[in-house]
Amino acid sequence: MRIVIKYLWFLCIMLSTANMLAQVYDEDVAQAPRFTIRGSVIESDTRNPIPNVNVEVNGGAYTTTDYAGDFRIEAKKGDELIIRHKDFETVYYTIQSNERITVEVESNKEETEYKKLKKFSRSNPNQFESLIDSAETYLKKDAKRSIKFIEKALIESNSVKENAETYEVLGDIYMFWKQYDLAVSNYRISNQNMKTNIVKLKLANAYKLNKNYQESIQTYQGVNKKGLSNWQQVQLHEGLGDVYLLTKNYPLSIDNYEKGLAIAQKHLITPKITDLNSKIAQAYNAKGELQKAEGYFSKSMKLANTENRKRAAEEKVKAADFQSTNNNYTSEIALRKEALEDINDFENDSVLDNESALTPQKQNYKIGNAYALQKDYENAISYLEESIEVADSKEDLIVQKDATRKLSEIYRDAGQFDKALVAYQSYVDLVEKLYTKKEQEISQATRFSKDIVSKQNRILSLESDRTLTESQFKLTAEQAKRQKLIIYSLIGGVLLLLVTALFMFKYIRQQRLANNLLALKSLRSQMNPHFIFNALNSVNSFIASNDERTANKYLTDFSLLMRAVLENSEEDFIPLEKEIKLLELYTKLEHFRFQDKFDYSINIDENINVQDFVIPPMLLQPYIENAVWHGLRYKKLKGHLQIGIAQITSAEIKIMIADDGIGREKSKALKTENQQKQNSKGMGNIKKRVAILNEMYKDKVDVLVDDFQKGEDVGTKVVVTLKKD
Repeated sequence: MRIVIKYLWFLCIMLSTANMLAQVYDEDVAQAPRFTIRGSVIESDTRNPIPNVNVEVNGGAYTTTDYAGDFRIEAKKGDELIIRHKDFETVYYTIQSNERITVEVESNKEETEYKKLKKFSRSNPNQFESLIDSAETYLKKDAKRSIKFIEKALIESNSVKENAETYEVLGDIYMFWKQYDLAVSNYRISNQNMKTNIVKLKLANAYKLNKNYQESIQTYQGVNKKGLSNWQQVQLHEGLGDVYLLTKNYPLSIDNYEKGLAIAQKHLITPKITDLNSKIAQAYNAKGELQKAEGYFSKSMKLANTENRKRAAEEKVKAADFQSTNNNYTSEIALRKEALEDINDFENDSVLDNESALTPQKQNYKIGNAYALQKDYENAISYLEESIEVADSKEDLIVQKDATRKLSEIYRDAGQFDKALVAYQSYVDLVEKLYTKKEQEISQATRFSKDIVSKQNRILSLESDRTLTESQFKLTAEQAKRQKLIIYSLIGGVLLLLVTALFMFKYIRQQRLANNLLALKSLRSQMNPHFIFNALNSVNSFIASNDERTANKYLTDFSLLMRAVLENSEEDFIPLEKEIKLLELYTKLEHFRFQDKFDYSINIDENINVQDFVIPPMLLQPYIENAVWHGLRYKKLKGHLQIGIAQITSAEIKIMIADDGIGREKSKALKTENQQKQNSKGMGNIKKRVAILNEMYKDKVDVLVDDFQKGEDVGTKVVVTLKKD
């Protein structure tokens, strides 16, 4: 029980540590201070400043160099500085601090000068061979430079054979740099220019590496075997065996390997004898015939021992992998230890990159893993620590990470939880380093691929230009004139149509605006007489009841209201402050007449700045009028009219007019046919006004009408939402 608790505690600590580290990393990146980078761009040979260079940071900042070649730009640690100009290749630099940066560049004058030289001087017959040799020399060192020589070789090429050779070398370049799709394209072009068995074998291999397995098989099978050398025949059968192995067709794979082995043995091609024994063993292993596989691995190791230590180590590692997959850990450990001895002997004389299967850190890791699977934790820890130390010295983060994780797991299984935690924390740090490194590698690989693709496109365009130049079909001057005339006529016609369409669009828009303005004016002209008529009816009722004093007071207030209404009658919108005063005056007038029917209250949110909002004039008055005349007037008990203005957002307010009168349905039932027609016309005018205003001013006003409450007198609630300009 105590062990289980310790284990759970250990897992919790590891998870919390990982989360904490991830959070700290994210916060550090987000809060990284920004600083000003000062720099200059100059030519490396003349030291002359280069003005108008594009300087950009991947975080978003952008500037250009001045006449003295200097620049300043805001950035933070870890940003990538990108320096572009038409006269030199793009420069990338990762910023580490606010140091001053001097960028020395070589202007891309080489190609221009070369083209001028070619244009004004006769081509040197040996120039093509020299350029091809140069491309092959830089093939494994500098892909961009090698491809530049290929471009120049294409310009110098004067025959189909030279064309084929150029594209073959270009395919070789892409093969070495693992751009298999581009390698396929160029081998195909070379093969189209001149069919050779060498290029066909290269094309089939490129198809295989690009995972075009059926195309690879068809290409291998299409090779004329009679014209092949002994070595090429072995290559053909070996290549077919590889493809069939990848497609899990083990019988055909073994058959082709054995055919290649027979040719290699007959003609004493020793390296291929070893390779093919090893590959036959791998095929039998994949097929599940382990005894046969072990026999061929034994043969390949014996043969490799007669060659050199490196070859012997390669076969021992393959045999060890075979033993590992079949859980023969004792044999695996013995083979890997022998391989390690061989590796230590030749390592100083041979360059092994971290991707090689023969690195000592990988073998130590796999030995430690095999010991761990046997639960021999002491030996496992020893070899894993050795693997971590060697991987650290060789900057092999992948093996160092895997070995550290495995070491943490072994400490955990051995009950040494403190050491397990320390190892796990180291593993988390390594994962973070590896993640950063992989991001940089992906970025570099992306740029490399873009550069390679752009250069390939340039080469294809060169080939297209060559084809067009060599074409015997030339347009006469008359045909050129006709084409220009047709093109100019089409362009002129298109421009005329565009201008016509633009004028029509503007005319339609102006016409629609004019129609809307006219409609609004017409609707306002209908609203004002409607309002005046109702107000005069109120005055008439006071006079009829011989209440002259009230009638005079009412007329005074009415005149003020009429003056304001007439002043605003030509406006589409008025300030909300004015509309509130009009509402207060109008509601006061209606209350004069129906004091025994309702009371009213007007509440305005203190936070609203009423001067910031505008509203169509006479928009709210008809709703108040309906509330009084058709709702509250017929209520048995005294009712209440509530007007409220509240802020929803900084750019939006809500105006509510609510009454607890008899409601719309009862009011409609009480009206005469003539009254129903008049009311529907008034409310219809409001709806039309709102619709036109929203079309003109992009949904500025929204009106919602609903019942106010439940019960006998449901009342009516009108909510008007008003948006700021």
